[in-house]
Amino acid sequence: MKTLYLIRGIPGSGKSTLARQLAHYVFEADDYFKKDGEYVFVPADVGKAHEDCQRRVEAMMDIDGTGENSTIAVSNTFTRLWEMQPYKDLAKKYGYTVFTILCQNDFGNVHGVPAGVVQRMKERME
Repeated sequence: MKTLYLIRGIPGSGKSTLARQLAHYVFEADDYFKKDGEYVFVPADVGKAHEDCQRRVEAMMDIDGTGENSTIAVSNTFTRLWEMQPYKDLAKKYGYTVFTILCQNDFGNVHGVPAGVVQRMKERME
């Protein structure tokens, strides 16, 4: 079965760790901000980061989509349900079954997201 996991949650909830456990291929919008092994977040580029993530997921589905056991995970905050829709549309286009997982752990975030920002994310989580 071709599977797409959409893993959502606030920073530090375990999304990336779970994604690596579940899937052959893992994609995150945060990858866009990794330059020469260093994470450099640019708030103005968040939209570009999500577009890039969607583009990379579709490319993998197109390349690997013939495999019966292809497993892809997208690990992003997805605080609003509509943010997952582009991936659901891709899954339908390429014949993937979608599973949505909400991580609710608190391991501390690796990107140094300020506590106030994390709290606002918690409050807006649908």
